[in-house]
Amino acid sequence: MTIEVLKSKIHRVKVTQANVDYVGSITIDSALMEAANIIRGEKVQVVNVTNGERLETYAIPGEAGSGVICLNGAAAHKANVGDIVIIISYASMDFEEAKTFEPSVIFPDTETNQLVK
Repeated sequence: MTIEVLKSKIHRVKVTQANVDYVGSITIDSALMEAANIIRGEKVQVVNVTNGERLETYAIPGEAGSGVICLNGAAAHKANVGDIVIIISYASMDFEEAKTFEPSVIFPDTETNQLVK
């Protein structure tokens, strides 16, 4: 049996841009992606803490250290600049493996979207 478990989470970052005139996805500071173990094109769930919206899209890397969190395309209608979001990815794995799996969870500074050291 396989189950879906939390693989990666970027907890509480601020939306810096919303670009409706883009093909789609969410642009995430690549330093945050790397720290959270999220790769280019990976399916992510975006949970908007500010307004309760939830959506699924795919991650694309933004400039490292920029703090960019940009909802693109139709997703841009689900958040405003300044909203706080949580970005989550999941993995399917064997039930026994899941019992000991440790997800990558990061808690960036909510004001700057920078990694906290």
